[in-house]
Amino acid sequence: MLKNYLKIAWRNLLKKKAYSFINIFGLGLGMACCFMIFMFVQDELSFDSYHEKADRIYRLTHGRLASKDQPESASINPFWVWGNAPVGPAVQSYFPEIDKVVQFSGSSDILLTDGENSYQEEGVFFMDSTAFDIFSWKIIKGDPKTALTAPYSMVMTESTAKRYFGDEDPIGKTMKGSDSPGRSNSGDYTVTAVIADVPANSHFNFNMLLSLSTFRLSNPDIFDWWGYVDIYTYFLVNDNFDRGSFEQKIPAFLAARQDDPLYTIKVEKMEDFYLGSDADRQPGETGSLSNIYVFSVIGIFLLVIAMINFMNLSTARSMERAKEVGIRKSIGADRSHLIFQFLGESIIIVFLAMVASMFFISVAMPLMNSITGKEMELTALMSWQIVPAFIGILFFVGILAGSYPAFVLSGFRPVQILKGISVVESGGVNLRKGLVIFQFSLSIILIAGTLIVYSQMNHLLDKDMGFDKEQMLVLDYNYDERVNVRSSVLKAEMEANPAILSAAFSRSVPGGYFPNAGTDIQNIDGEMTNMGQAIFQVGIDFIDHFDMELVAGRSYSRDFPSDSTSALVINEAAARQYGYANPADIVGKKFDQWGRSGEVIGVVKDFNFISLHRKIEPLTLPFEAYASRFLSLKVKSDNMEKTLAEVEEVWKKIAPHRPFLYSFLDEDFAKQYQTDFKFRQLFTVFAVLAILIASLGLFGLATYTAEIRTKEIGIRKVLGAEVSSIVALLSKDFIQLVLVAIVIATPVAWYVMNRWLEGFAYQVEIGWWIYPLAGLVAVIVAMVTISSQAVRAAMLDPVKSLKSE
Repeated sequence: MLKNYLKIAWRNLLKKKAYSFINIFGLGLGMACCFMIFMFVQDELSFDSYHEKADRIYRLTHGRLASKDQPESASINPFWVWGNAPVGPAVQSYFPEIDKVVQFSGSSDILLTDGENSYQEEGVFFMDSTAFDIFSWKIIKGDPKTALTAPYSMVMTESTAKRYFGDEDPIGKTMKGSDSPGRSNSGDYTVTAVIADVPANSHFNFNMLLSLSTFRLSNPDIFDWWGYVDIYTYFLVNDNFDRGSFEQKIPAFLAARQDDPLYTIKVEKMEDFYLGSDADRQPGETGSLSNIYVFSVIGIFLLVIAMINFMNLSTARSMERAKEVGIRKSIGADRSHLIFQFLGESIIIVFLAMVASMFFISVAMPLMNSITGKEMELTALMSWQIVPAFIGILFFVGILAGSYPAFVLSGFRPVQILKGISVVESGGVNLRKGLVIFQFSLSIILIAGTLIVYSQMNHLLDKDMGFDKEQMLVLDYNYDERVNVRSSVLKAEMEANPAILSAAFSRSVPGGYFPNAGTDIQNIDGEMTNMGQAIFQVGIDFIDHFDMELVAGRSYSRDFPSDSTSALVINEAAARQYGYANPADIVGKKFDQWGRSGEVIGVVKDFNFISLHRKIEPLTLPFEAYASRFLSLKVKSDNMEKTLAEVEEVWKKIAPHRPFLYSFLDEDFAKQYQTDFKFRQLFTVFAVLAILIASLGLFGLATYTAEIRTKEIGIRKVLGAEVSSIVALLSKDFIQLVLVAIVIATPVAWYVMNRWLEGFAYQVEIGWWIYPLAGLVAVIVAMVTISSQAVRAAMLDPVKSLKSE
């Protein structure tokens, strides 16, 4: 019997090749999209799961209370993962539920010299010797217990060791390292261990670790200073740890150990580091939980759209098999056998679609990896954990799509079926209409979403940032003192080139790293008030060079030599922070910041020095002649290749000991939106595929409709109907369904995309035209899809249409 069922199923597939192709291709494409999104989501959720003790790893975040008497108000100030050093040993001695503590510095760049070759190694951390007791980084060579114990010890990843030493054994090799300002003095570093490359699904990554004892030896004072921020603190808990109880003890712990009543800490567990943390100053990139939700929904949408295609065509074609059911039942077929047969045929199609989806995934995976920056492989879907999900999808989709012919048609008496089944057919038509409306509603939501995502991303790129970032060449020399002492000569040499319009030094540039400082400034009552702000230590020409607008006071000037020690320029947000609604009122007020004191001499108009995800924050721009890391050059674009060569020539003459490292500011600034660009690309790709899959189903239904109305069309043509009127007749019902879908989809799309835009401080205004445009796209797609079959049917010779009668 089973063999007979399989034979009938196979014959039906071959008999209706077009419908079989549409079903298998459409469903396979939908499954492929869903599975790839699942792989992406699974990868995002897997961050840090490779650590064997992940469930026991926590970290501290640091914040300041807005008021001593209202501890809950701490949430209005952003917490930082980055914090002070003494809190680490203090928590370990105070809380017995903590087994181990590991601390490490903020990310550093260091110049390594090997003979005559110099390399600037980026993303380096100074880390405690306890790192390998907590994190599960695989040691390839060396002793994990001593690898980071001694000062000037260096642990390399496998790829980094190969880059420097090739196939030689790196253990015991030495390299001269430059100083890391504020962290370590220069010295000879010894390679003590090699570890496997850090997995890509890690919330922070690195090529090299240096011993924290190097930091401690060079700058011992900061390890006792609760107010100095440059350390991350992670810890491993034991079985006695209870998070609620731990957090209740924090106020008493802090009161006993330090004097600042507004300073507070929280704890985060490792599973939240990448997707669940809202703290600033992370040691690496973080993911977006909202994007995970969006893509999960899109994956479900795509699968549902593909399933609807299958269900619609299954219910439509089931009418052709009504007589087959009647004949089978009249000669004794049992209802359960018919159910088994129809469901079996449906499951076979789903199985073939699943096989096709594996092929689609293998073809599309390189593109998916290119967009996401991940290294996903098809083998990820072959694990034993995934097999039950595949089997579940196979039977769920197969049973759902085959349920109509299996459970409805098989339930009628043979006489009723053979006489005609108008009631059932009417029910099937209504079901198909409802599914088409639902399908196109989902598609229109995705079209509208794509238009809004593109509008928002264009808004981010086109918005006036308040400073000039175009044609800005940035040279990075990592605070090198030998460059800073020759900064005047270097600047003069660069500006002597007619292709360079201006040059300026600074510690920070917009879109990049910047420190924060506590600054005392007189408030409106004349009292010195301490507030924290971002700080850009800048050269004398920085403000003019970046074409920033002064709204009050003046900029730094060579006519005022004291500007280098006793003057300060701030932005409007900083003026408001101290209570000055009118920026001019803060000019002349006293300030005290990082050992410098004097008067505020000017206020610049607020400019976006950070991502447009966040509002403009208070900023101070003190003039520091010799604390710079970057030289920014505004260049003409006439011959960029020649200009770069000339700039490099000057660089090698002034700073031959350093590699020539450059970038363009507009490109660097855009990197802040890398995740958003990936989101846009993926969203667009899947929206297009959703329309394609929906159109494929509509094409199948239009073809079926044209077939069953062939004789009606023939009669209409004999009676004089024009081709255009027949096309309109066949298209009208489908277009009406799409119009209903527009009405349903518009409010849903508006709500969903407004929620997405809440993640940006500066949002594009969603025009009312977006939703009619999305609907128009859907109507055009539907018209093109339907008209091809409608015209074909209308052009058919009526003699051929009617000859069977």
